[in-house]
Amino acid sequence: MTQELMLGAGCFWCIEAAYLSVKGVISVEPGYSGGHSATPSYHDVCRGITGHAEVIKIHYDDNIISTREILEIFFNLHDPTQLNRQGYDVGTQYRSAIFFYNDQQRVIADKLIQEINHHSIWPEPIVTEVSPAQKFYVAEQAHKDYVNKNPESRYCQLVVSPKLAKFKQTFAKNLK
Repeated sequence: MTQELMLGAGCFWCIEAAYLSVKGVISVEPGYSGGHSATPSYHDVCRGITGHAEVIKIHYDDNIISTREILEIFFNLHDPTQLNRQGYDVGTQYRSAIFFYNDQQRVIADKLIQEINHHSIWPEPIVTEVSPAQKFYVAEQAHKDYVNKNPESRYCQLVVSPKLAKFKQTFAKNLK
């Protein structure tokens, strides 16, 4: 059955690139959610004036990959203990967030956070926001598949490439 989930983990370019290579993922779309502006743009979201987070909306076949597996990947792609930042990207627009579409997804997210905290996988407690999905605003076309279209960009080379290399090694069994 097809499921959808919205995830925020800092810059959406990083997590979009990772999930595009995961078996069972049908589509990944970068965008904005969780804020108050009815017309968010990349420029305004980056300035932190919309309340929105950079997110991806992911559609996946839960007969191939479970919600828990999707979230295990999520918690390995970024540092979920950093409040409103990921590395050099600072502000609420870069917050760690799971926007769920049903109670089962919420329960899975809450349980996984509890397990990760209990086992002290991260040195600090997880600060990931777990909230019901709100309206999703599709990002501008230039952001779709950004990493594959711009592999030579400084940001991709310095930030995205190391994350993707670690991801591909850790989750090799999940790759297409």
